[in-house]
Amino acid sequence: MNTSLKRDISSPIENLGDLHIMTSIDTPMRHDAFTRTDSEKIKKIAQLFQDIMHELGLDLQDDSLSGTPYRVAKMYINELFYGLNPANKPQLSTFENRYGYNKLLVEKNIRVNSACEHHFLPIVGRAHIGYIAKKKVIGLSKINRVVDYYAHRPQVQERLTLQIFNKLKSTLETDDIIVLIDADHLCVSARGVKDTTSSTTTMEYSGIFASESQRNDFFNLLK
Repeated sequence: MNTSLKRDISSPIENLGDLHIMTSIDTPMRHDAFTRTDSEKIKKIAQLFQDIMHELGLDLQDDSLSGTPYRVAKMYINELFYGLNPANKPQLSTFENRYGYNKLLVEKNIRVNSACEHHFLPIVGRAHIGYIAKKKVIGLSKINRVVDYYAHRPQVQERLTLQIFNKLKSTLETDDIIVLIDADHLCVSARGVKDTTSSTTTMEYSGIFASESQRNDFFNLLK
């Protein structure tokens, strides 16, 4: 076993997730993260998840449970965490702003389906994104694809917000970007304090949105 994994789970490291710690804007990844194929990863994860189910006392000979390790492994690689693989990064074609539109554009209620990196429980919510075009514009669906890509990896909401913001800022070559995410965290509602009514809101902005009146214009369009 990798020595970096040999930790006493009763040590204070277990509690860091409850502090909502974020160590980097970049998702923490090993340098050899993609030396194995997806098929190889699915096979390995299925073996490991079978061990987890066994330790829980479940009967893996039962028809209902026998295929669960493979289903979970395939779900992790193909459905929940495909945003980890840079091969799945969306191609973000931009176009010259020929029509000279230079007012606020807002794409709101973009579905966020992610997972908390501290407990691997769902984060579900909505992203709202606004920008003011300068020389470049982007297809509306591409904004949704940016959100989808960065959401489909183990996350903390603060990092997700910043990753979306930075990607759109560099792609559109403008500082006039604002990103707001409001989401429910099952690591809050299903465990720990078990608060089912709260949600978490994060926001990042720059450029013209440093002005309170410009942010209020954005907020008014979300109503």
